[in-house]
Amino acid sequence: MLEAIGDGTRRAILDLLARSPRSVGELAAELPVTRPAVSLHLKVLRDARLVASSPAGTRNVYRLDPTGLAVLRRYLDRMWAAALDRFAAAAEAAHATETTTRATRGAERP
Repeated sequence: MLEAIGDGTRRAILDLLARSPRSVGELAAELPVTRPAVSLHLKVLRDARLVASSPAGTRNVYRLDPTGLAVLRRYLDRMWAAALDRFAAAAEAAHATETTTRATRGAERP
């Protein structure tokens, strides 16, 4: 799933679809890539369950898939929480070291 959002064009597609559902042609008109390229990017996003499509006449309209996005969100939330926990532990350890160093230096002075 992370590979799917690793590409800038796919992230741009997700940004556009976050604003409103769109067809391949509508997406291609707003991106610096061809319609076939947009279709390939949409396939990757669809396979990752980040977008879904529904027929509208002779075209497919793509929209964000809330189920896949929820899975991605939970993963990123866990990763971010773990990173913040590690940062907090490192900050607390640095503070404890600094406090101990100051106390030791203060005790050495007559």
